[in-house]
Amino acid sequence: MRKFEKSVKLNNVCYDIRGPVMDEANRMIRAGEEVLKLNIGNPAPFGFRAPDELIRNMSDNLVDTEGYSDSKGLFSAREAIVEYDKKKNIDGVTIDDVYTGNGVSELITLSMQGLLDYGDEILVPAPDYPLWTASVTLAGGTAVHYICDESSEWLPDIDDIRSKITPRTKGIVVINPNNPTGALYPKDVLIDIVNLAEANDLIIFADEIYDRLVMDGEKHVSIASLTNNMCITFNGLSKSHLVAGYRVGWMSISGNKKFAKGYIEGINLLSSMRLCSNVPAQSLIAPALQITAETDQMIQPGGRVYEQREFIYNAINDIPGLSAVKPKAAFYIFPKIDTKMFNVTNDEKFALDLLKEKKILFTHGGGFHWEEPDHFRIVYLPDIEVLSEATKRIKEFLAEYRQEGVFV
Repeated sequence: MRKFEKSVKLNNVCYDIRGPVMDEANRMIRAGEEVLKLNIGNPAPFGFRAPDELIRNMSDNLVDTEGYSDSKGLFSAREAIVEYDKKKNIDGVTIDDVYTGNGVSELITLSMQGLLDYGDEILVPAPDYPLWTASVTLAGGTAVHYICDESSEWLPDIDDIRSKITPRTKGIVVINPNNPTGALYPKDVLIDIVNLAEANDLIIFADEIYDRLVMDGEKHVSIASLTNNMCITFNGLSKSHLVAGYRVGWMSISGNKKFAKGYIEGINLLSSMRLCSNVPAQSLIAPALQITAETDQMIQPGGRVYEQREFIYNAINDIPGLSAVKPKAAFYIFPKIDTKMFNVTNDEKFALDLLKEKKILFTHGGGFHWEEPDHFRIVYLPDIEVLSEATKRIKEFLAEYRQEGVFV
């Protein structure tokens, strides 16, 4: 019989957030074992709920959202996004520059497919949200990873970015606030990136899905507000409004678009091919961007996200052999492992060993294209009681752990 293999285009694609370690976790769950999942930023399983007003709004709109919308999205949704961009000081965005999507993930893939030819390069941060690298690769391009520096609170290394720009480089991805580190980039760093992009005619791809989940009185600055270069800004409601399952995101194009007419034609074509994004979810965008109280409460002292951030940061740094930079935004912390203390040479094996012994699932640093086997990401969405139990188990595990054997 003829054999069918996966496409060679998938050879260098990985998405280890849902990879081999999670496959083992699912096997354990099917066998009746209880596994604490700290690997995915999915608020609903941990008791977070969308604002009641938002759910009522979607329910009220269901009858009016049964058909397809314009391929770019409902006028009301795109109009609200234009107004939101204005509040972020992003100029020149019209409703024709806005595209709704089934989550930001769909739009990331679409934006890469519309741009890249074989051999083209995109600068992507390391560590990264791995969908970016996967989407670049699937589109035929090459993801070139620039370093974010842990010793500088995970800020991008500007010299490293500069050294990796070549004639094949078409764009740079900026994930701010960052996933997996929780870093928030200050304005001066963003201006340095803008200067490099402008000097080298690079498109900026700004992933800002966590811009409304910033703590400690800090303010998020959109990189698109600092440049006349073409910038595509990605955002959505999954995290800030706790509706990850509804799949509602958007992207808006700003800056100098006159040299990208062909690319925009490609984006329009791909947008039309999938007909439109989820229309009931689109109907939430306009009201959601006016509903901020619940989000604000989560990230203030006394709010769940804030207090859980405080707890996990202190708990991780109290475990011998672990350390972590304090995240300023989002739901994630990216602890560092003392590899010499634990003889760790393979971070995926480390994650698997902890899973099997202590029934805790997290994603190893290599899943975020971090080359050294010395990090992992914890999602701190569970309440403090659960996080306390998790860190207790991690501490017990590390007290005896020395990595042995070869992981295949």
